[in-house]
Amino acid sequence: MRTFSNWQGLPPDARGATVALGNFDGVHLGHASVIRAAHAARPDAPLAVLTFEPHPREVFRPDDPPFRLTLAAERADALAALGVDLLYELSFNPAFSLMTADDFVARVLHDGLGARHLVSGQDFAFGHRRGGNTSFLAGRAEALGMGLTLVPPVTDAQGPLSSTRIRRALQDGYPERATAELGRPWAIRGLVGHGDKRGRTIGFPTANVPLGRHLEPARGVYSVTIRLTDGTIHKGVANIGRRPTVNAGTESRLEVNLFDFDRDLYDQEITVALHTYIRAEVKFSGLDALKAQIATDAAEARMLLA
Repeated sequence: MRTFSNWQGLPPDARGATVALGNFDGVHLGHASVIRAAHAARPDAPLAVLTFEPHPREVFRPDDPPFRLTLAAERADALAALGVDLLYELSFNPAFSLMTADDFVARVLHDGLGARHLVSGQDFAFGHRRGGNTSFLAGRAEALGMGLTLVPPVTDAQGPLSSTRIRRALQDGYPERATAELGRPWAIRGLVGHGDKRGRTIGFPTANVPLGRHLEPARGVYSVTIRLTDGTIHKGVANIGRRPTVNAGTESRLEVNLFDFDRDLYDQEITVALHTYIRAEVKFSGLDALKAQIATDAAEARMLLA
């Protein structure tokens, strides 16, 4: 998959695609249905996704708590796994947000990308102040000679599947629900940094990863699998939260203990997939009580991952 951050001056072989439109945060099963519909509409054309970085909500509401299910690299990998050939990851900023819906269709989609066919969910909105909807898109696409497919939402007994619903499942401590709706376990990807190294002193060294712009799921302990940059997968147990027993600060972070592993991971990028929520974060009376509980958590995580 090739990625482009600009819609202008594209090489000829990066134009003329079927283009799926949306934010694609999480790249969940609903997003996958949009991408499959894009391929089915014009299987002879390159398959492309147009999305934005950062997410528009991060620009318009910068003081909101982090909410992203997937940051750019993780989203790109998920899209590539679905067979996407071209990713137009357009830079979203205040100036771009002023573009009218008509200019977005005519200048970006038609003139810039040379799109042959467009595909989106039925609730797609775009342009300045979300001035364009799918009815508008249908009319302008037809006038400009571009096809259009609108894809109904994927639904189940709980209603339409959405990124919002997956965020709620994670914040409520149900990573299994998120897995079912994403089609894969939800994961946090980041660089391993230096912590206070207290884990080594109690026999449980951890890899520390800042949550950054990721959504913060329910605080507590999880069974996890960890993918390293060499592609290997390792089992482990993780804590997400503020570590109230040893820390008086307010910043949450991810601490991962990899089972049967003793290599140095500092400054390496790792991907931590959450599988099962084991317990909520609590404050213990001291390090001995914390150490005993971590041993119990690790044993339960091993059993869950067996």
